[in-house]
Amino acid sequence: MNSNKIAIESLSMDLLRVALGYHKGSTKMADRFLQESLKRIDEIQKDKLESYFAKILSKLPQELSKVNKLDVAEDALMYSTLCKNYAKKFL
Repeated sequence: MNSNKIAIESLSMDLLRVALGYHKGSTKMADRFLQESLKRIDEIQKDKLESYFAKILSKLPQELSKVNKLDVAEDALMYSTLCKNYAKKFL
């Protein structure tokens, strides 16, 4: 299986856990998965991606570092869906 596909799908799951954690009030768990998702971004080989998706991934750390955790939760859920759809369609 393609290593990029696995990394992007794992990123999608980590971001989903971030969103669920912040919405449920479990900030410790959400913070842990947020750190995991930031590490996961570095595992992805961006030169093998479509240019628009590589641009999305480059903006992701900035979007996830907002102070308002509910905004981070909403963004994480949106990016999770984008990652899942990209992995399903292109990889």
